[in-house]
This record gives sequence, structure tokens and C-alpha cells, in this order.
Amino acid sequence: MNTLIIVGHPDAESYCSALARAYAEGASSLSANVRLLELGKLDFNPNLEYGYRKRTELEPDLLQAQEWIRWADHLVIVYPTWWGTMPAMLKGFMDRVLLPGFAFKYRENSALWDKLLTGKTAHLIVTSDTPSWFNRLVYRQAGHSIMKRNILGFCGVKTKRVTEVGPVRGSSDRSRDKWLEKTKELGSRFA
Repeated sequence: MNTLIIVGHPDAESYCSALARAYAEGASSLSANVRLLELGKLDFNPNLEYGYRKRTELEPDLLQAQEWIRWADHLVIVYPTWWGTMPAMLKGFMDRVLLPGFAFKYRENSALWDKLLTGKTAHLIVTSDTPSWFNRLVYRQAGHSIMKRNILGFCGVKTKRVTEVGPVRGSSDRSRDKWLEKTKELGSRFA
């Protein structure tokens, strides 16, 4: 299986990056084909300046990202929850890369669309400072729902699993090490 791991944290030295590397290590133990895409290392404008009214040319890093998404059977997206959803850089990446003609295609004279990434699967690994039970009961996992249904699902990608990591704030080194081991194991089982 071709697995693309996308790190949606803008800081390349973040705990999300460590989790992504752990998943990659586990997946590599299966002889899976693994690529790591760290958004914090890419050069692109995350603002879709004109919406879909006028084309904004993709930077070379985003063209490469589209090629890697085409190549991938399975996407692993690792990111923190900020203000209930993903960081602006990850949202901007999705806005710029998952374009009509690449990720979906509107049908003429119809409210329906074609999902051009159908057949791909995803695993979300999401860090948070909010306890999982609070996110589920109070916030109703709004951020997960946006990523699963409104973004990936809209394009045909089926999210198979969401792994919540946290609360990270105030966590011990021991807890963080355990989460890294668990993530490595997930990579060895699901990549």
C-alpha cells in the first residue's frame, strides 16, 4: 500500500511531527511505501485568493503534493486541534490542493458532484489539549466531522479511523512516549 503521511502542524519540530515519524517507522516495518509531507516545510500561499472564480497557479510544492496524493492509497493526516478544528495552514493546504478537476468535479446543471479521490482511505491522528470525552460530549467532535465529512468525504476519501492523542498540554514525558509507541504500532497495523 502507498501511504502518504501529511503533517498539518506548521512547526516541523512539533509533537505532531514526532507522531508522524513514529507512524512512518511502524508502516515501514511492513514494507509499505511511505512518503512524509510536512506542510511547515513547504513554500505556498495558504490563501485561495479568488475562490474558484479565477485560477490561482499552484506553487511547485503544491503540484508535488497533488502528485503524492494521486500516488497514495492511504492518507494519514496528523495535526493539532486549534480552536476546535485544524490549523490555518492545513485548511489552506486543503483549499489550495483539493481543487475542482483534481479532487472533485461539479456536474453541469446539477447540485451533485463527482468524487475524484474515491478509493482512497484516511486515518486522522489528532492531538488536543481537550480531553476526548469533553470533545465528544460538549463539542460533538466538530473538527473531526469537518475533516471526515466536509473535506475528505466530499472528495471521496473514506476516513477509516480517528486517533485522538491527548490532552497534550501538561502531559508527562512518559505519556508522550507511550503515545509515540502506540502511533508506531498503528503504523505497523494499518499502513
